[in-house]
Amino acid sequence: MENVKVVATNRKAKFEYFLIETFEAGISLQGSEIKSIRAGQVSLKEAYVQTDGAEAWLHNAHIAPYEPANRFNHDPVRPRRLLLHKREIRQLWDAVRQKGMTIIPTRVYLKAGRAKVEIALARGKKSYDKREAIKKRDQARESGREMRVR
Repeated sequence: MENVKVVATNRKAKFEYFLIETFEAGISLQGSEIKSIRAGQVSLKEAYVQTDGAEAWLHNAHIAPYEPANRFNHDPVRPRRLLLHKREIRQLWDAVRQKGMTIIPTRVYLKAGRAKVEIALARGKKSYDKREAIKKRDQARESGREMRVR
């Protein structure tokens, strides 16, 4: 097993979207940003990925300012370039042009000292799909309770 330390996860992603395919991407960061990531100060709550066919960018991912960096700090929600192969960017670009498809970050982790982001090609769920997921989760919880009682 590789040495991977998960720093942040997008817990709403699986509830809001059907995750079709995942990709691992590097992130182009400034010096104080990697220190904040290592400290675990990352939020993917409102984050999304945009691509133009040549480059992919991570938008609205909040990486908190690193306090000891003082005046050399970074903008917490600046767009960050994702490091992907051209073939992967092209594949994402083709998929996003279809109706209802989007790219969302699912987690940020450290792998061999480098910050990586796992992005997923996703299709938005309808409200009835979400209700179905809630129903399944409740049923699993109830059956777990019954097993513990016996």
